Amino acid sequence: MRLFLLPISTRRTLIYCERVEPKISADSKPPLLDRVTQKVSQTWADWEKSEEKGINAWKKTVTRYGNAAFKRIPYEEWGLKSVPPLSSKWKEVIRKDNPKIEVLFPGLFLKEQEVPDMLKKLALERQALHRQRMIWSAIGAPLTLPFALVPIIPNIPGFYLLFRAWSHYRAFYGARHLQTLLEHNCAVPRQSSTLDELYAAGLMNPTRQGTRNAPVPTDDEVKHVAALVDRQTNNGTEDVMLLQGWNGKLIAERFKLPEMEVEVERAVEQVEKGIKAKEELMEEKQEIEAATRSTKAPDNKK
Repeated sequence: MRLFLLPISTRRTLIYCERVEPKISADSKPPLLDRVTQKVSQTWADWEKSEEKGINAWKKTVTRYGNAAFKRIPYEEWGLKSVPPLSSKWKEVIRKDNPKIEVLFPGLFLKEQEVPDMLKKLALERQALHRQRMIWSAIGAPLTLPFALVPIIPNIPGFYLLFRAWSHYRAFYGARHLQTLLEHNCAVPRQSSTLDELYAAGLMNPTRQGTRNAPVPTDDEVKHVAALVDRQTNNGTEDVMLLQGWNGKLIAERFKLPEMEVEVERAVEQVEKGIKAKEELMEEKQEIEAATRSTKAPDNKK
């Protein structure tokens, strides 16, 4: 198991967990939850590829709207879901042996002294939210049973609420797992020069292919880029993007974690929209204030 702290901007960070899958003998089956998850994922993928027409065309439509809904799920929730629930066996190992879990982060783009508080915030901040919504989604699912009476089309509202209950369950227990690691001082922050290099290369080049073709940044170039970013924040008052959506594939490839790509892309899209919305709100506020001052000026002259 290994954790990654990936700052998407200078104020918002994605946590991602690299899981070590347990070895399963040829004659044994994976855990039930893993088998169900795999079956659902395969069914969803088949629906996405469906070319059926007429009465069965709903499959592709459902996946189109479903994928749009998935994009609206906060990236923080997806990040916590990457942390597996804490098993009783692993909890006992943590309590007795105090294993050390690496937390990799780009040290030139995320200050090491900020890492412990950031991990604590990620572990605790959303627990109550996920617990509450997990319960309400589970309560709401049976109320959709009348939709099951509709012929041919399955109970989509019910499936969605069950998915949201499962999603909040995974995020809640992922956060609890992270909290346990922190309480036993198992999380060990480690600066990654590889991440520093990838972040700098992404900021120095406008495209993924350009980054691939460009020479690897030198240590001085990486430090120079980090210093430029720090100045752009105006002493921490401005939120500055550190990643582009296409950076996710390069980071995932370097660490051989293909699942990480979509998590970074989703987080970048959400953070970009958040920063843009905040900037638009500030501009609107400034325009209103300017208009207010201009209307008051003639009155003052009188």
